[in-house]
Amino acid sequence: MYTAQGRIKQSELLTQYMPLVRRQALTLQVRLPASIELDDLIQAGMVGLLEALGRFDAAQGATFATFASQRIRGAMMDELRTRDWLPRSVRRSARAMDDAVRRLEQRLGRPPEEGEIARELEMPLSEYQQLLNDTNSGQLLPFEELVADGGEPAGDDAQHRPFDQLLDEQQRQTLIEAIEALPEREKLLMALYYQEEMNLKEVGAVLGVTESRVSQLHSQAVSRLRARLHEHD
Repeated sequence: MYTAQGRIKQSELLTQYMPLVRRQALTLQVRLPASIELDDLIQAGMVGLLEALGRFDAAQGATFATFASQRIRGAMMDELRTRDWLPRSVRRSARAMDDAVRRLEQRLGRPPEEGEIARELEMPLSEYQQLLNDTNSGQLLPFEELVADGGEPAGDDAQHRPFDQLLDEQQRQTLIEAIEALPEREKLLMALYYQEEMNLKEVGAVLGVTESRVSQLHSQAVSRLRARLHEHD
């Protein structure tokens, strides 16, 4: 795998790890709007793989497979961050929903129910549930970034930023506490979706609800988490 000078043979590793790029792209695509093409994710992942080839240092202790996997995923996430598929009006409504959840939690001392959130927003329950559907696709990635194992792949100077690492750890702990405070069904949904890496259809089969209902519950859970994190900040 290495030349006499100790340099990684890039052509061999590219061939070896191209299937990993495709697997990560497929795993991520099932959580994204249909407008996101698989080829775009694969192309971004290949950029991450090439970057991993140029930056890998075996002396840091991590295996190349682990390092490359982080870089590939990070490159895909970077590509997705450049896209904005939610209309501005939906983003405004999502912020209003977060504010309503935060007010109700402070007032009630518990996670509010759907009907209570709808009344706080002065809209029918059906309209609120449609808002949950509309906002869900735009909420997958921010939460994914927060709960991903280890977060974004660290750069070479990460070890020289202890304050940044401390903030990351504090945010992660706050997020864990916020997840624990979710209603049981939403907590289970998050575990199935993010830890077990099931797609919305598979989660629905476990919970006994439709894929659309899983989308609504996911959006509502993320709104609760954002409200908790905002309150903590």
